[in-house]
Amino acid sequence: MASLPQIQDAASVERHYAVMEIAEMWNLSADKVRALFEGEPGVLLIGQRTSYRKRRYVTLRIPQSVVERVHARLSRKAAER
Repeated sequence: MASLPQIQDAASVERHYAVMEIAEMWNLSADKVRALFEGEPGVLLIGQRTSYRKRRYVTLRIPQSVVERVHARLSRKAAER
């Protein structure tokens, strides 16, 4: 069984995707991808969530394992319909 430092190391070197990359792969809008992944555990949020400006400036970086997990969950939901 892997120890916690090994698991953390694996997550840090794992491929991370930008919102636009996933939007292009899945043929979705960037807004829809952002909505799908923003609250997902494991997604890196870079920047400030709240801002004094009208637009919030948050960059998402989404690990490969999170992309696969969300895809599997969405596929199960589609199959149940």
